[in-house]
Amino acid sequence: MASLGLRNVVGLGLGMRGLHTSRALAVQASRVRRDATVSANETGGFKYVPGGPILKGTVNDATTYPEPNKAHGSYHWAFERALSAALVPVTAAAAVSSGSAYPILDGILAVSLIAHSHIGFDSCIEDYLHPRKHGWLGHAARWALRVGTGLSVWGVYEFNTNDVGLTELVRRVWTA
Repeated sequence: MASLGLRNVVGLGLGMRGLHTSRALAVQASRVRRDATVSANETGGFKYVPGGPILKGTVNDATTYPEPNKAHGSYHWAFERALSAALVPVTAAAAVSSGSAYPILDGILAVSLIAHSHIGFDSCIEDYLHPRKHGWLGHAARWALRVGTGLSVWGVYEFNTNDVGLTELVRRVWTA
């Protein structure tokens, strides 16, 4: 009998209050108040709208959708997949042939790899360094990617026209 009295006093983790007092307070706090009205001076001068005020120029604004653009829709997605799929036979063809014998194939492989890398890094920047959240860092990362891509295209052009080419370089490194 003594253990039963101790359980009622402790109240299953509610300290030394009895279970009946804490439950009564919880029921009383959850009652709907009929006199819950909001005056104009409590909302900063804005008219109270059930569901909350909608202020222009704040986080309460609805998301604006961009204008439809074929470059950012399904065509963009299809181009990424087609480029990725095209890299398989182009890489295989470049591995079988000599770069000096087929310089156009060497150039196609180099530009395809650069475009594929640019699209992948651009997706990373879009997902993790978006300018809306990271401000100038997102813009700087995007411009650094553009400059790096441009310099890569220029470097691959110079390497393919004035040196041995990409596939011949890979062949020499592989057999070294």
